[in-house]
Amino acid sequence: QVQLVESGGGLVQAGGSMRLSCAASGRIFSINAMGWYRQAPGKQRELVAVITSGGSTNYADSVKGRFTISRDNAKNTAYLQMNSLKPEDTAVYYCKADRRLAPPSWGQGTMVTVSS
Repeated sequence: QVQLVESGGGLVQAGGSMRLSCAASGRIFSINAMGWYRQAPGKQRELVAVITSGGSTNYADSVKGRFTISRDNAKNTAYLQMNSLKPEDTAVYYCKADRRLAPPSWGQGTMVTVSS
């Protein structure tokens, strides 16, 4: 099993910045890619950004140039730096770990609210 704990959510004004963290524990050797997803009220969960074990990244078009995903393998932690936040970025943000030969693991989610 892999346990993921997100932190860093909260309330921020539009144009502000926030950094989310996702700490992994358990069978971390099985983790391949890590990603951030978000789900706004009444909407489906969507991919925000993903980073592979080799450091390759991919972003949703809506966050390109504003968000940066990174990963500290020594700390078993992934980060999402969010800049120039917009009210439409308001959502519950979830961390996901894709695992080799096992189902993915999800964190419990952290709420990000961007006020206009």
